[in-house]
Amino acid sequence: MLLPHGAGIGYADEILGDHDSRGVLWDRATINPGHGTPRFAKIHVHRQRRAMRKLLCQVCAGPADHGTLWLIPDRTRQWSDWPEGMAVAEPPVCLPCAHLATRACPALRAEGHLIIRAREHPIHGVDGTHYRAGPHSPIPVTSEPIAFNDPAIRWALASKLVRTLHDCTVVTGP
Repeated sequence: MLLPHGAGIGYADEILGDHDSRGVLWDRATINPGHGTPRFAKIHVHRQRRAMRKLLCQVCAGPADHGTLWLIPDRTRQWSDWPEGMAVAEPPVCLPCAHLATRACPALRAEGHLIIRAREHPIHGVDGTHYRAGPHSPIPVTSEPIAFNDPAIRWALASKLVRTLHDCTVVTGP
């Protein structure tokens, strides 16, 4: 629903926890640990957010390798400084799970991947669906990362927390 006075979007039946401490609206998802099957590239919204906040491994939910190891598709040909300054929505990994993920994830096998150690990785914003006002209800426009300091964030339905990678080195690995 549209909030009054062009203030953004919200749920008609909002509950505590729909917005985070910064006022960002989050996608709703059921919490039922231990049930369901893993879906590559579709990490559960609550699991992703917790892993990104606490720098936990996206696979096992244990501590990530010093909180700084990232397993991401190789984009070196498209971006000369890749991955310096890259916004990532994928949580970090621990080294044992990096090996497992490279064997199990179809996208990492197909596109190629690198393990990156980022010494700095501040929280930047969110990824999710960005809306605009419509005549009767919000209209989805795009899905892209939005910084916390961007006024457009009040028009976002967040599904992932985003960090940016800095001071990066490639790690020899799987």
